[in-house]
Amino acid sequence: MSSVVATTAVRGRFLDIQNTVAQAREIHDQVRYVEDGLLIAEHGKIRWFGDWQSGQAHLPDGVQVKHYPGQLIVPGFIDTHIHFPQTEMIGAYGEQLLEWLNTYTFPTEMQFADPAYAQKIAQFFVQELLKNGTTTALVFCTVHPQSVDALFEAAEQHQMRLIAGKVLMDRNAPEGLCDSADSAYSDSRQLIEKWHGKGRNLYAITPRFAPTSTPEQLARAGQLKAEYPDVYVHTHLSENKNEIAWVKELFPEQQGYLDVYRHYGLTGAKSVFAHCVHLEEDEWDCMHETGSAIAFCPTSNLFLGSGLFPLKKTWEKQVKVGFGTDIGAGTSFSQLQTIQEAYKVQQLQGDKLSAFEALYHATLGGAKALDLDGKLGNFNPGKEADFAVLDLQPTALQQLRQSRAKGLEDALFALMMMGDDRNIHSTYVYGQLAYAKPQAGAQ
Repeated sequence: MSSVVATTAVRGRFLDIQNTVAQAREIHDQVRYVEDGLLIAEHGKIRWFGDWQSGQAHLPDGVQVKHYPGQLIVPGFIDTHIHFPQTEMIGAYGEQLLEWLNTYTFPTEMQFADPAYAQKIAQFFVQELLKNGTTTALVFCTVHPQSVDALFEAAEQHQMRLIAGKVLMDRNAPEGLCDSADSAYSDSRQLIEKWHGKGRNLYAITPRFAPTSTPEQLARAGQLKAEYPDVYVHTHLSENKNEIAWVKELFPEQQGYLDVYRHYGLTGAKSVFAHCVHLEEDEWDCMHETGSAIAFCPTSNLFLGSGLFPLKKTWEKQVKVGFGTDIGAGTSFSQLQTIQEAYKVQQLQGDKLSAFEALYHATLGGAKALDLDGKLGNFNPGKEADFAVLDLQPTALQQLRQSRAKGLEDALFALMMMGDDRNIHSTYVYGQLAYAKPQAGAQ
């Protein structure tokens, strides 16, 4: 991995959320918009941020300023749940969760036994993240250790902060995708030692979900978490009603789905549970008490018919939450398209999702869900310089709509409701340009 030595200076319109909040209504007071701003990054970190007039005095001699006068610059998007091996099976027809896994997911993941194949998809996956303005993601790999190596190696090329781990799965899955309680422990331990904290890489202990792990394997996962308390736990929870009933059959001694994970020591401040569409009241309380986080994946929940996630409840219960694209049950790498569906999910429940709350969940709130809000999520000096440059009007329709925007919040909302990867002008990772949209006419 090459070291970052250059100083980067970027001028333009900046928008972020200055501090984490306890309630959605507090977000508006934390919105920071700098009409003509300057960000200076050194060695991957933000050294100075503020208005252009004040910032010129802080520019080191000889540093060229990259100016984006017509764009909007926001912190890099944070994806709190995604599967890199499912990239090629996005948009697979006609099933709900359990049938979908058997019909599509497991056959696709078999291919990742081949390291060269894993490397090819990992490179494509990282490029798709960058193309969509996503700079940090919490990622499922497959049961194969080489899939983890491939992903971290691809991320290292951009000094990108990813959290990922090898899937643990020792029952109720094809033989070619099963490990054992002992091999899951030893393989994960070796991968933790190899990758966790190396550069910007972080590791997640990753049982697919309770039904595909024996009690013995979950106990070994808990042992790993106890031995390496700084690593993450990443799994699925209460996505589908048939899944929940299956968990109760498999673990009758536990009080419910979340209690299975709690029993084995897998809840906590660095534990992220994808979906949580159908949590019981006591499970909401457990999520709060343990400091665990939720990844809300609206495109996936709608695509698989799983249900409507009650985002409002996360504020009521004080549970951390971020957005997840959940490729490949999710249908887009774009956090903008994820926000579109999140808005509709709330509308169907009689609730609203404002543009600023959506920005919060996609940036600083997502960082908080990943226990990284001290490092990521806004433009505060000292944080890592990950950000996306957004084009508000890449299409004729968006141009027309933006011409009628009634202020910043309306313009942002229109961008979110109509946006996709075409709105990503550039993506910066650790202070360096990692993606730039090809210009019209370019080959």
